[in-house]
Amino acid sequence: MSRMVSMGAHAHGQDREGHSHDHNHGHAGHDHPTLRPAVLGWAMAATLGLVVAEVFGGILGRSVALLNDAVHNLSDVPAIGISYLAMRYAQRPADSEKTYGYHRAGTLAAYTNASVLVLLSVWLGYEAIERFRAPVTVVESWMIWTSSAALAVNGGITLALVRGRGDLNLRSILVHNFGDALSNIAIIAGAVTIHLTGAHWIDPLLGLAIGLLVLWSSIGILRESSHLLLEGRPRELRLEEVARAILAIEGIEEVHDVHLWSLGGGHNALSLHARIPDMHLDECEHLLASIKRKASEGFGIEHTTVQLERAGLPAKSGYVMPEPAKQ
Repeated sequence: MSRMVSMGAHAHGQDREGHSHDHNHGHAGHDHPTLRPAVLGWAMAATLGLVVAEVFGGILGRSVALLNDAVHNLSDVPAIGISYLAMRYAQRPADSEKTYGYHRAGTLAAYTNASVLVLLSVWLGYEAIERFRAPVTVVESWMIWTSSAALAVNGGITLALVRGRGDLNLRSILVHNFGDALSNIAIIAGAVTIHLTGAHWIDPLLGLAIGLLVLWSSIGILRESSHLLLEGRPRELRLEEVARAILAIEGIEEVHDVHLWSLGGGHNALSLHARIPDMHLDECEHLLASIKRKASEGFGIEHTTVQLERAGLPAKSGYVMPEPAKQ
């Protein structure tokens, strides 16, 4: 018989030979380095100190770029706090209410953070445009020294978070702090340029650029986190590749109703229906084990749900097959 892969919805009222769930936590090739929540606690304290320094530096130096960057860094504080709570929350085991566990707590935190940052970036841009209309003479030395200190803090936080870049929640903080470090470099370069040329319009230009940087990075995180919250397919997996790999297992005659989604934090799940010939229950168990092993070792899928269905059903069953199954 011709073997078939079908990703569409099919009738579910037919006889079923088996049903199995798998929670295999050895997702080969997809392990992400872990990061202790305490690191985020230290990052939040350092960021608060940085915000205070930039506010004073912005006021004394009359720099809108520094003040905008202070607000930018201030937005890191609730973001890091939410991410800290999300990391602690995600460690909770599954229960009768959250049967898949709390892995998506981090994804929800990333979505919340990114939503706030999109609004913040619009405000930063507006403030910079207002400064274009009413230029202010800045004190370059305050810009340079304050931004140098900020660069050291943001650079240190960025390096500390690199280990957790595989987690969307932590990546939102990592991207944000990396953007902070770049803005600090830009402010230092801008202050030097202002000192050499007297072009004070550079300060609001930097403020506008920082706002656009926040907007660009935040929209990317917003799109990815919403994709996961809407049960989207994990980016690193291809539906057809997974289905055809399962179909290649001896004894599988058709695969359909294939679904891939992420539980968050790199924990992926798979569900599918597989049609097989009549066989003994022991053989079914062996086939189920092969499917789970293929999903885990080949694609790093931790949670696999398999619905086995009997091949060779009559035409009235509602299934569309290439040709009648041979008994």
